[in-house]
Order: sequence, then structure tokens, then C-alpha cells
Amino acid sequence: MAVLQKRLFCSAVPKKWPVKQVTKTNFPESLEEIKRHISSSDFVAVSLQKTGSFSAPWHRLLPFDTADTAYSKAKSSAERFQLFQFALCPFSLENSKLVAHPYNYLLYPRDELKLGMPSYSFSCQSSHLTSMAREGFDFNACIYHGISYLSREQETAAKIRIGNPSPSTLVVDSSFAPSVADSIFMERLKSRVIRWKSACQKPKDSRNEVLMNSLRKLIMGSEYYGSRPSINLDVCSERQVQLVLEVLREFSDELVPLLIPAKSGGTQAVRVVLASSKEDKEFFEEELRCREEEENKKFRGFREVIDLISASQKPVVSYNSLTDFTFIHSKFLAPLPPTIDEFASSLRPVFPHVLDVSHLMKVVRPLRKVANIPVAISYLNNHFFAPVDIEISHQATENEGRNHGLNVIRICHLFAKLCSILKIGSSSTMSGNDVLLAPALEECTNVFNAFSTSSEESIDEDISVWTESTRKVSCEHLVFLWGFGSGTTAGKLKSLLNKSHYVSSKEFDIRLVDKSCAILVFWQPGLAETFLDVMNNSEEITGSLRELVSEGLRAASYETYKRVCKLPIWEADLGESLDRALEDSDCLTEAHSKATPKEIYWSNDDMINLDEL
Repeated sequence: MAVLQKRLFCSAVPKKWPVKQVTKTNFPESLEEIKRHISSSDFVAVSLQKTGSFSAPWHRLLPFDTADTAYSKAKSSAERFQLFQFALCPFSLENSKLVAHPYNYLLYPRDELKLGMPSYSFSCQSSHLTSMAREGFDFNACIYHGISYLSREQETAAKIRIGNPSPSTLVVDSSFAPSVADSIFMERLKSRVIRWKSACQKPKDSRNEVLMNSLRKLIMGSEYYGSRPSINLDVCSERQVQLVLEVLREFSDELVPLLIPAKSGGTQAVRVVLASSKEDKEFFEEELRCREEEENKKFRGFREVIDLISASQKPVVSYNSLTDFTFIHSKFLAPLPPTIDEFASSLRPVFPHVLDVSHLMKVVRPLRKVANIPVAISYLNNHFFAPVDIEISHQATENEGRNHGLNVIRICHLFAKLCSILKIGSSSTMSGNDVLLAPALEECTNVFNAFSTSSEESIDEDISVWTESTRKVSCEHLVFLWGFGSGTTAGKLKSLLNKSHYVSSKEFDIRLVDKSCAILVFWQPGLAETFLDVMNNSEEITGSLRELVSEGLRAASYETYKRVCKLPIWEADLGESLDRALEDSDCLTEAHSKATPKEIYWSNDDMINLDEL
């Protein structure tokens, strides 16, 4: 009976899916559980709930975005907004059976260590918060009981700022050859250590003990680390650290070296602790390891889970990998690098297999335009026979009644149905340290652009839109047009352009990006450049377009738009952002500099057409 209660078939109501809710109260005991589930599963699905994603229509990832501009937009969003909820689901799939272990973590960037990290402020988008409130999200629980965290880079900075000693991990080079100056330094150091060690082990005379201890501490710099004698050896470089450790190798049975970090980075001193015996030394080293692990947990917080996923090297399944992993990189690893190539290189050692299910959806032709997981699942249920037996590893409790984080199970469900329909072997196998995926899944791995079709395209600055009417076009053929009056339609603009110059009488398409700006695509090489020259020379413009230009109509190339995304100049209207970019002489220089031509796939179906809204 218990097994039947755990099993939920695809026809079951999604609200019955039990998702384990985790706050800082039950976070410590959940770590071992999630570690076991990650280890026993083939994949890990993730779904993030953020305080916002974009502030204006053109800030979204759009069909005419190259990999570079798409990354610039995602980077800006990740740096401005915050994560409130991180849903995670290790799962395995065998035939039609999906075994899932869903968790939903409440997060809040609380400065628990009083170090000014991870964040003092972040942006919120009202529509996102309204949607979360409508779904019953408990903001009080998030603020008071959300799990805090530090990124890997912030953890390193925090340890340096606090200055806690840490056990030495420096390995002395086997080819170590000290110079004459090094030898003198080491001899003096060795003599000092021997004198200090002898003084500590000398039988005590109770009559003069207090006075002698004071003098010893003053003259030799001796003190206590807990109950054990210790001495600080100042160093000026990492080379001297190596020399100190080389000297201490002769006393390895009794002495334990600890590195004291400098505020500016590196090592400030080596603290040497004297153990009473070899057994006492081993006990002390184990005590240090346990203490360091406890300290690390305080620093990491929720990042402990991210590190578990990374250590497993399991494929991570996401619905929009570019957006999700710019957030993950920014919050849990380090600040985002400036380019998508650097981003992919930085992410790969941590998450070598990022699988985007939205790209897998595009293999099923009718799903190419679908951007909603429940709609995609509904379509597959109605048009294909691909039942999925979902087994959840735990039952919902009273505290988990709201079941936030359901989207991560939907991602697993959609992934399972697509694998079944497309006859894809969905299990991952290990070959040494490498994970082997089915070829069809490999094609959807590490594709960090919503409109790309392969990992190669995601690293190049090309994008694609999967529609019936897709046409390949170079970015050099695109022109942005703005400064027209409000209420102007794409059809009216096209009519004005057709009557104004011979260039505009050629084949071209035009669509509104937002209410302030339109994008033109010319289908013949060289026409876009000619059109920009005409717009900059008003004498060649005739008809009603001449009047529009005199009233402020402007045009710019794709390079100017690319510069807007990179700066970033994030005005609410794209036209205002382009104006600001052109006012900057540096932007003008870069916009007109020679660049490698890029290509996109133009689609009338996927462009924003405000005439139809």
C-alpha cells in the first residue's frame, strides 16, 4: 500500500507530487540524504525561482540575439536579481519508470558572518513577486528561515578577512634546491625551533615558573594554541613558507604547521603547534579537520549542495540553461566573466554536462514554438502514447502542503516523455571519470543559447530559431530603426520606406522590437550598409521619410545593438538605449569598426509583432 501511495502516474494531479521543503532549520540533516540521492541517480534536474528576469520587453532573449548578446542579457539579469528558491531533483529513468527525489530549498542572502557578503541589496521585479505571492510563496519564511550561502570566491575572501589558521596543504617540491641565502634562513629557523621546543619540554620549576613563562613568551614569541604550546614564524613570501615547511619536516612527529592568511592574500605567518606525542599529534590533526569542516559549512551554506552536484559530475538537466547557469555561476561560483566563451570555460570544470531540455523539445516539430513546460507535457500526452510511471522517494508532510518547486518534477517528467517518444537511451554511464550520454542528448549538452541548435553554435555567435519559415541571415543585413512616432505600425513604416529610396524597394522585412524601435532585415548583401549611409545623408531621402528623419528618425547597425547589450545600457525603451550608445564616441568607434560577420536565423513567426498585440 505504501508503494502505491508513492507512485504517481502521469494522469495524477500534479499537486499530489510531494516535494521536500528545506529551510535552514532542517538543512543540516537533509545534506546526507541529498548526497545519497545524487550518488544513486543518473541525472540532476534544477529549477530556479528568482526575484526578476527582465525589466522591459527587449531585455528578454530574442530571436535575433547572437550568443554574445544573449549572454550579455542573461549576465545583467543574474547580477541584478536574486534567488529565493532553488528546486533540485536527482532522478533516474529506466524504460518508462522515473524515480525522482525532489527538494525545494528556500534561499536568502543573509550576512550571517557580518562580512558584508553575499549581498546587501538586489533588485525585485513586481510581476515576479506578484506571481510568487499568488502561488502562496511564504516571504516571511524565506527572509527568516531561508538558507544563506557564499560563493567559492567569497568564501576564499572571507577566510582571508577572518584570518583563521588552516592546516598546511603545501607540498614541498621534490626538486627543492635552496640557495645560500635560503640555507642561512633555514639554519637560523631550525635553531630557533629547537630552542623553543627544548624550552617547552624542559622540566618546570614551580618557584620561577610564572616569571620564566612570561620571559619565554616575550623573548621567543611563544604562546598557546588551546592547551598546546605554539610559536609564530613570520614569512615574507610563499618561497619562505616552503622553506619553513622544509625545516619542519625534521620534526614531523611532534610539530603541526598552520598557515595564517594575510589580509591581502597569501600567507602572513606559519604557526607551529607542539604536540606531546605522536598520538597527540594525530588527535590534534583530526580535531583541526573537524573544526575546519564545521567552519566551511558556515561559509558555504546552501553552496554545500552545489558542491555535491559538482563533485558527482552527473549531467544537470535544466529548461533554460543560459539563464539558470548565469545565476548559479554568479551566486555560487564567482562573478560572471565578460564573454560567453569565458563563461563556458569557467563553468565546464564545475558542471561538465549541462543538458537543456528546451533544445530536446525542438526535435518534436510542433513543440518548436512552445515555451511552457505544462503546455508541452499536455501536447505530448494528447498526441503520443508515452506513459511515465513517476515514483517519488518520500511522501508529503503537513509542512510540505504548499509543494513549492513542482516545476523541477515537470522538467523530469518532460525529459522522460521526450526520451521515450524519441527512442533515446536516457541512462548515463561512467567511463573512468567521464560521463557517457546518448548522442541525441550530447547534442543538447552545453548549449548556452536559447535559439541555438548545437553546442558549436552556442560557442560561436550564431543563433537559430526553429520554425517553418526560418531563413539564415547575417547580422550585417540587420538595421535598427527608431525615433518614429508612437502608434506607428510595422506596416506603415514599411510603406514609408518603400516610397523613399531605391534601396528600400528591394526585398526586406520589418518588425517592431518594442514600441520605440523596429528591426529591418535586408535579403540582399550590401543593402543594409547602403541604407545606413542614406539615413546619414538626408539629401538622398525623399517623400514622407525625409520628414520623419527631420523629426528624429535614426538607424544603426547590429554592432551598435551589441554594444548596448554589453555596456549594458538598460533603458526601458530600446530606442533610448541606442541613442545613448551613439552619443558615446567610444561606442561609435567600436560600432563602426571591422568585425567578423555573424549570422542568425530570421523568422517572421518568432519576432515580436506589436501590430498584432
